[in-house]
Amino acid sequence: MAWNQPGNDGQDRDPWGSGNKGGNSGGNKGGRKRGAYDLDDLFRKLGSKLGGNKGSGGGDGDNKQSSPISGRLGMLALAAIVVVWAGSGFYTIKESDRGVVLRFGEYSGIVGPGLNWKPTFIDRVIPVNVETVREQATNGMMLTSDENVIRVEMNVQYRVTDPAQYLFSVTNPDNSLRQALDSAVRGVIGQSAMEQVLTTNRAFIRDVTQKELEATIAPYKMGITLLDVNFQAARPPEDVKAAFDDVIAAREEEQKTIREAHAYRNEVLPLAKGNAQKLIEEAEAYKASVVFKAEGEVASFAKMLPEYRAAPEITRERLYIDTMERVLSNTRKIIANDKSNSMLVLPLDQIMRNGNAAQAPKVAPSARMTTPSNNSSSSGATSTQPNNAVRGDAVRVGRQ
Repeated sequence: MAWNQPGNDGQDRDPWGSGNKGGNSGGNKGGRKRGAYDLDDLFRKLGSKLGGNKGSGGGDGDNKQSSPISGRLGMLALAAIVVVWAGSGFYTIKESDRGVVLRFGEYSGIVGPGLNWKPTFIDRVIPVNVETVREQATNGMMLTSDENVIRVEMNVQYRVTDPAQYLFSVTNPDNSLRQALDSAVRGVIGQSAMEQVLTTNRAFIRDVTQKELEATIAPYKMGITLLDVNFQAARPPEDVKAAFDDVIAAREEEQKTIREAHAYRNEVLPLAKGNAQKLIEEAEAYKASVVFKAEGEVASFAKMLPEYRAAPEITRERLYIDTMERVLSNTRKIIANDKSNSMLVLPLDQIMRNGNAAQAPKVAPSARMTTPSNNSSSSGATSTQPNNAVRGDAVRVGRQ
């Protein structure tokens, strides 16, 4: 059954709460106007609370005319508010950042780079850069294990790898990292001697400092990863800097001299070893040649012994001829005497130069030398000398 059925029974079904005062003909109209009035009253009360009670002295006719317009304006205002609220929720995360989402102040999750949306006044997004390499440094006067004071400068490079831990695990992770770095550096420097810090053990100190720093910050879960620790400078106080500079210069000169000595040793020692090896090999070769030659001569004489026993004169003559041939082959001039008082000078160099023994010049009488006999007592015995002095090598050949 419809709620606006005509008659007395229908007036009780008016949803706007209208009574019988208006009659059957005016009850329905009065109910509709009353519903519009109720909605208008609702917006008017809301407007009076927000903006004050303005224009309350106006008549009922003005209220009746303005109530539909104000209702539409209220709806449009509400829709505009909803649109603005929804549009304000769009935001962009950079490529190098990650967004940490807080819902009513509590951690909710992490969003990646790009365009995202959040309900305004409900979610809050904090961007955290996870690609930029950050740096923290420390410096100051530090005490070494040998009770010397030096000034050390060191820095650490790191990157954020967990944005949530970086924001919520520690109040100020950057400051905490700087304090941990200062503590680690002072601990390592306090266990090292001054000379090691200034010269030889710089790389070792840097590695130990990085390991100590990683072990210090690990329990705090700061959400960062160490990339490198740089040992920038370590120098003595200004009051003793000149003396330390002299010590360092002397140490560098010492190292330079040592390197030069090693270079000279590396140059001379292989040469000396090579010469020694060369002499050893030459001696071994000479030894082998002499031994082989002696063995050859022994074998030759062993073969010649039966022949000598069979014909000693002939063998002796042959040995003499072979020996003279070997000796005279390297001699340019020969003085020959065969059991006589006259000696001949044979210019073999001229004979070899002409290339023909038959074309050799005849021996001039002046080249003949006569020696007196040992048995002759004649005082008239003379010896003829050559006009020109004999030059070059000369070998006297004769057999008694």
